[in-house]
Amino acid sequence: MSLASDTMERLLQLDTSLCIRCNRIHRHRALVALLRLCSRLGDGLFWYTLMLILPLAAGWQGLLASLHLSLTGILCVLVYKSLKGRTVRPRPYVNNPDITRVMAPLDQYSFPSGHTLHAVAFTLISLAHYPGLWSLLVPFTALVALSRPALGLHYPSDVLAGAAAGAIIAGINLLLWNTL
Repeated sequence: MSLASDTMERLLQLDTSLCIRCNRIHRHRALVALLRLCSRLGDGLFWYTLMLILPLAAGWQGLLASLHLSLTGILCVLVYKSLKGRTVRPRPYVNNPDITRVMAPLDQYSFPSGHTLHAVAFTLISLAHYPGLWSLLVPFTALVALSRPALGLHYPSDVLAGAAAGAIIAGINLLLWNTL
């Protein structure tokens, strides 16, 4: 076995082991209920509600922030769908009987975590406009990210990749937005 394939195999084993550990949470009903709620809100409802509230609460500036979030969402979907379509990584519960699927996924493939990608991108864009939302958005985003492997839907590496992609999308988006 080559060094590269040996390293990849070890990384996959580590990823699976971490996923199994995160997934043990399914034994704790209250925590599962919280993570299921965060995951469902992370499907879009939380972010769409924020986009509706901002113009009502902050007028024109809120409308601009909501427009920025909407454009970010479109870009996130394009990147997310492209990555999922190319990687076609099966979800962890499909590959490992030790991982319990706690809720149904939105789609078939695992890499990257779209929930995390969107949550990180939306949080960074929102905080650029309204830093005071930090105490609401950062914990929510962390719970969304944690929910994905805990509910058996993603490997930790899927979540890390989603977070990185969301941060890159937000960073580029902020650079472009600020040049307008």
